[in-house]
Parts: sequence; C-alpha cells; structure tokens
Amino acid sequence: MAREFDTVLVRFGELSTKGKNRKDFIKKLELNLKRILRDHKELSFRRTHDRIYIELNGTDIVPIKEKLQKVFGISSFSFTKKVETDIETIGQMCLELLEDYPKEATFKIISRRHDKSFPMHSDEINRTIAGQILKNTEHKVDVHHPDVPIQIEVHQHETYITLEKIPGIGGYPTGINGKVLLLLSGGIDSPVAAYELMKRGLEVEAIHYASPPYTSDQAKQKVLDLAKIVSIYQGSMKIHIIPFTDLQLEIYKAAKDPYAITIMRRMMYRIAEKVANKVRALAIGTGESVGQVASQTLESIACINAVIQMPVLRPLVCMDKVEIIDLSKQIGTYETSILPYADCCTIFDPKNPVTKPSIKKAETLETLFDYETMIDEAIEQETIAFVSDEEEVDTFL
Repeated sequence: MAREFDTVLVRFGELSTKGKNRKDFIKKLELNLKRILRDHKELSFRRTHDRIYIELNGTDIVPIKEKLQKVFGISSFSFTKKVETDIETIGQMCLELLEDYPKEATFKIISRRHDKSFPMHSDEINRTIAGQILKNTEHKVDVHHPDVPIQIEVHQHETYITLEKIPGIGGYPTGINGKVLLLLSGGIDSPVAAYELMKRGLEVEAIHYASPPYTSDQAKQKVLDLAKIVSIYQGSMKIHIIPFTDLQLEIYKAAKDPYAITIMRRMMYRIAEKVANKVRALAIGTGESVGQVASQTLESIACINAVIQMPVLRPLVCMDKVEIIDLSKQIGTYETSILPYADCCTIFDPKNPVTKPSIKKAETLETLFDYETMIDEAIEQETIAFVSDEEEVDTFL
C-alpha cells in the first residue's frame, strides 16, 4: 500500500512570532499533543525548532487526524512517507505515491532543502523529480493548480514526502499564557468564549451560579456537559458552582425590575474576582457581546465592570449572534446549549431592564442589603466539579 504513511509532520502557527519564548511554546505544544494522543502508546515524538515529528509506528491515521484538528498552536500538519535522503529513492517514492491517483491527475513538486549540504538546490530537486515522473507516467505538470502537490522536505538523514497539507486550528498552545476564570452559563455564548480563550493559549477554569430550586439539577448538568465538550481542547476543566439563590432574592427585593440584572451581574463579578484570586487566575472571562442584551450595552458593561479591579476578557465582544451560533455548531456545543433548562440569568428575567444604568444609582441600591457577607457565605458554600475529555468526575468537593 503506497499510502501507508509512517510520520506526521506538525507545523507551528503563531509560534513563529514568539521570539525568545519560542522553545517554551513548542514544548507546551508537544505536551498538549501527547495528552490528546495519550491512548496511542505506540507513537513517538521528536521536536525541532520549526517542526514536531510524530512517528506513527503502524497507527491508523483517521483518529490521529481528528484529534490533531483539536490542538491549538498547529498551523497545519501532513501525513508523510519518510525515506532515505537519496534523490533516486525520493523519486521512486513519489512515483509510488502517485499510483493512487488517476493518470490524468496533474502534479507539482515543491521541495524544501533543510540540509544545505545536500548537493542539489530546491529547483534542481524539483526538476529532477518532475522529470522522473514525466518519464515514467502519463501525469502532467501544473504549477498553478495541481491536483497533487508533492511536498518534499530534505533533511540530512531522512526526507519527508507528503501530498496534502491539512489545516490546523491555529492559535497558541492552551495553557501557555496563564489562567482565566470564565463565567459559564448554560447558554450559547460562554462555551464559545471558552473555546476562543483557549485558542489564545489560556487555561480556562469556570464559575457557574446556581439558584435552586429555581434552577434544576438538569440545568447544572447541562453546564457540566458543555464544560466537558470544550474540555477536549485543554484536557480537563474545573468548575466552581456557587449557590446564588439567597443573594439573588435579596437583589430583586432591593433593586426591583429595572436594576435587578445590573446588580446581579455586579455581584457575579465581585464573586468571580474573589474566586479568581483564590485560584490564581489573572483575569475573568465572559461571553458578552456589545449590545446583545440589556446588560451588554456599553453603559451596562461600564457599570458592571466598575466593581472589580481584575481585567475582564470578552473574546466575543464584536461578534454578532449568527457568528457565535455558527461557531458553537462547529465546536459541538450548540445542541446542548439550546436544551430547555433555564439558568439563574433567565429565571428572574425582568420586563424592563435598564440599558443605561448609573453607577451611583447601583451603589445606592446595594446599600439596602448586606451583600458583602452574603458573597462570602456563597463562596464558602461552593462545590467544585471536574470534567475531562475522557469522563466526568462525579465527586463534588
């Protein structure tokens, strides 16, 4: 079988811009690759300054391809045949690889000479291999739109030949840029925000506000299921579940309809900052998009943000709802997100929420109840769940 590939050649994306930190990023990417491919014990890994090579050792390429397309930091990857660095051997393997294509398929040779001691320049390699193919087959050259782009990477002792460059999802290796605490609801937006934050190299830990009996066990399970889906990109996720009922009832008693959502979000931010400091997260993350709902107008964002000092990352801030939904479908969270189990943000949905809240008015309303004590009590009563890309851990701490 000509196309029983033996090596995966992994190319880096934005890592090329990281300067002196490049080695750390490559090492983290290799660790993430080993994590997601941990079930394939037969694989072996080798990294260089510009590539990671994975020896397949007989592994089926189908599950490998699927998993590599979920690793941030990869620009592209290719399944390759490794041969001895000898021009005749290289040419023979190219002929064998082309046997799987119809005779009318066009080709182009694209060589890269990593080993500068190899006696032929890239153009010479291209012409020599192309000549060998033209002499022995009916295939024709098309340098602009070839059916089969044959890529050859020449190293000192081995040469890698590939016919396809498979796009990766780019970004930075998850976990290389620190930790963020994400406000995770059961809606469409926040799981997509988790994905985008991970793509920027951030480790995502989550916080979820539960309001039993107004919110159900199914609503909590829905959040854990969403966390599990996106955990594939970083391996596991820790979720802080905060009992929010008592505080939420006090908020609605004090603030009434217009300001209830504003005050509720201000309390959520205060709690999130305290938990983030406890777990050494450097920022808070949300799924907010400007103007999408009353609490996401610019005036509302400013009023809500005023209660904390920690940075808030909003990766969806300039995306519209259609873009967010499309991405949620792409990453597999959409169907779970639309399950009809309401969270605490929708249970007490006000009829006329204020869209341009005043910070002074919000502060005045907050003097009507002892929110600081209630916040501390809610944090003391938190439960913690762990989910992973393998299985959910049912033990709550």
